[in-house]
Amino acid sequence: MRGGMRNPMPEQAAEVRKHNFDEVATGYTEKTAIDEAQRCLNCPKPMCVTGCPVNVYIPKFIHAVSEGKFAEAIAILKQKNSLPAVCGRVCPQESQCESKCILGIKGEPVAIGRLERFVADYARTHNLEKITPASAGVAKKQKVAIIGSGPSGLTAAGDLAKLGYQVTIFEALHAAGGVLMYGIPPFRLPKDIVQYEIKNLERLGVKIIPNAIIGKTFTIADLMQEEGFAAVYIGTGAGLPHFMHIPGENLNGVYAANEFLTRVNLMGAYKFPQVATPVYVGKKVAVVGGGNVAMDAARTAMRLGAEHVYIVYRRGEAELPARKEEVGHAKAEGIEFKLLHNPAQILGNDQGWVTGLECIQMELGAPDASGRRSPQEIPGSNFVLDVDMVVMAIGQGANPLLKQTTPDLNVTKRGNIVVDATEATSIPGVFAGGDIVTGAATVISAMGAGKKAAQAMDAYLQKQA
Repeated sequence: MRGGMRNPMPEQAAEVRKHNFDEVATGYTEKTAIDEAQRCLNCPKPMCVTGCPVNVYIPKFIHAVSEGKFAEAIAILKQKNSLPAVCGRVCPQESQCESKCILGIKGEPVAIGRLERFVADYARTHNLEKITPASAGVAKKQKVAIIGSGPSGLTAAGDLAKLGYQVTIFEALHAAGGVLMYGIPPFRLPKDIVQYEIKNLERLGVKIIPNAIIGKTFTIADLMQEEGFAAVYIGTGAGLPHFMHIPGENLNGVYAANEFLTRVNLMGAYKFPQVATPVYVGKKVAVVGGGNVAMDAARTAMRLGAEHVYIVYRRGEAELPARKEEVGHAKAEGIEFKLLHNPAQILGNDQGWVTGLECIQMELGAPDASGRRSPQEIPGSNFVLDVDMVVMAIGQGANPLLKQTTPDLNVTKRGNIVVDATEATSIPGVFAGGDIVTGAATVISAMGAGKKAAQAMDAYLQKQA
């Protein structure tokens, strides 16, 4: 069958899932996956590949699925994508590979992301992957350090390990995975899947050192001059939260989204008191922002017992940066969207706890530099939203720690590391990529930077050998 209707993704009912942290989408069956794969037109010039930041051979893996050759499909995927089970769940395929699908011109594109997820999950549960460390014939003596174990660092580590380098990942937190572990809730990305992919890297020979804060435990100079690393890749992401700098942001019950999500996702606060990480959750919660992080925070608060959760966003629905799928899931779970509203101040009581969020209504004017219509305040439209908890999910920036301890590292005014076309920084042998370079972006774009840097590091190291 070619073309036809796209197969829907089975998922938990909204009234059930809003009370648990199990994965919302339950995945395709073998029959459904084959049926969906047979929709592919197998274009002679596949535009879908150009929409993928790591250039996965999309028609080839889909053709393998269409014939039930799942071992072949995972082998094709893994040639380009180190984390298909992750990307199949969290990448915005609708604006990347699927947006280029010819079927999408007059109908619905092939569900590339869902098929990628199916193949990765099937391969994991049926032990289809063949992973071996670099053989003695290609093993190299040079050591490479990866700072940060998010998607960018994991990808660079995997590619460099396959080339035979001795790779060590330094992770600041107690568990590897970066934003995949602390940022994305388990109902979107189960943690055992992330850890499975990380274990595969260890099977390749990658060494992971947790609780190592580069800039404190070691500096980059320490790694290169004293620890013997011939090259370093910086993939520390964008973990410094942004705030609005409005009155009341220092009240009890105000969170940065990454603090709230880290407590819940990485530190297991949703299992308290079985796990010794408490997290305060109000009865009425406002999440400020309109991206995927805002949706994650709002849906997490709902699952932790909040009776009413608002998304407060200063633009309209058309301008929401979150994936449409995540917005739809949030709405189905009962999240209320206060669109065209912007916080003016957070109100509190004498004990220092949040009692309300004063908002002002907005209207959209002319497009701004990003191409989105610029929101403007409507004078005199202020009102108070009755809430006892506020989560700020308005973006993150670069942590300044590395720059403070690495004066020769060139950064922008916003603290993002400056790199050239090969991801090389101002320090010879030091490369960087992902959110620490671009600012907050997608998992797959960070992975693309990691792949590009690994190639450049290999070329650099071969010259040094």
